[in-house]
Amino acid sequence: MAIYRYQARTFEGKLSSGRLESENEKEALLELKQLGLVVFDIKRLNPVLHKDIYIGNPIKNKDFVIFLRQFSTLIDAGISLVDATEILAEQSNSKALTEALEEVKEHIEEGEPLSDALSRYPKLFPELLVSMINAGEVSGRLDDILDRMATYYEKQYQLKQKVITALTYPAVIGVLAVFITIFLMVFLVPVFSDMFISFDQELPAYTQLVLNISESIGSIWWVLLLLIIIAVMVVRTLNKQEKFAFIFDTIKLKVPIFGLFIQKAALARMTQTLSSLLNSSVPILEAVMITERVVENRVIKKVLRDSHKSLEEGESLASPMKDHWVFPKLITQMIAVGEATGSMDEMLLKVAQFYEEELEEAADKLKALIEPIMIIFLAVVVGAIVLAIVIPMFSLFEGI
Repeated sequence: MAIYRYQARTFEGKLSSGRLESENEKEALLELKQLGLVVFDIKRLNPVLHKDIYIGNPIKNKDFVIFLRQFSTLIDAGISLVDATEILAEQSNSKALTEALEEVKEHIEEGEPLSDALSRYPKLFPELLVSMINAGEVSGRLDDILDRMATYYEKQYQLKQKVITALTYPAVIGVLAVFITIFLMVFLVPVFSDMFISFDQELPAYTQLVLNISESIGSIWWVLLLLIIIAVMVVRTLNKQEKFAFIFDTIKLKVPIFGLFIQKAALARMTQTLSSLLNSSVPILEAVMITERVVENRVIKKVLRDSHKSLEEGESLASPMKDHWVFPKLITQMIAVGEATGSMDEMLLKVAQFYEEELEEAADKLKALIEPIMIIFLAVVVGAIVLAIVIPMFSLFEGI
């Protein structure tokens, strides 16, 4: 994507300037024309010097939620969009958000809708939020939409934290076990190996095996490290290809214990998003399309894509879901009821709430189950190495 700086006029004759990312100059001009701008100067910028660079998320979730709630309060109090945006730009703790809001204010002053102004900054304002704000502008319920979006992103953050908390503990213990094992095999075992050699006695087969492994690790540790780095790079490269990414996401959902947990988290996010969109009067075809882009798991993405096609053909949203293993009967039945009664958003909200509760319970159970297993695993690994050292020492003491 290239970055362009432009100067233009609206159809009313007002000056407008700014930056946008586009594939090429032709596409950039087309996008600006669709925004109702007549461009009289456009220049391609150096992407290294002018591209916004963020490390991680440019806006903390807490700041983002506060921004949405404050925006909702200001609009509800009757303050104009321009004044509300200016106030929030001055109060924000995020430099990225402040800079974006200052430019958004300028675009609003030029007569551009808030949703269009925010869509210029996709790294800061997600497509879901832009679509919801657009629905709020059309329905005249912008304050309500902003408040609802603050609640939505708050729940999404809590959902994400539950997943991270549940999966981080076993990952940390596993990495710790590997480092402890490597430390013992590289630094501790060789010390005893030299001592055993000085005794000039035949060692037990198990001890000799551990010593041989220790010697191999000590001499080729850099090869192992290189292989790990290569493996990570290969996985990351393959994950960028749709075919392999789909396979990886399928494996994630089918991993024992963790797979069910990841599945519930993905379904909770999907139903939450779709419910929020439908409740805000977003057309169902557009709502399904946006939800597909919000959901990260490719398996669920594909089913949503099939559901979108099903709707276009005049069939049920739930039809493709009924035939797929990733969607439990609870979801398909609730969606079917929602379609029949015209209360799809309510049915999806109930499903989302159910899976949120299920996820919280599953997180507690997972932690309770994994904690003793990982502790036992770590104890067995360390104990096996220590045992290899202790066995020949007992034999030595018996000889004395």
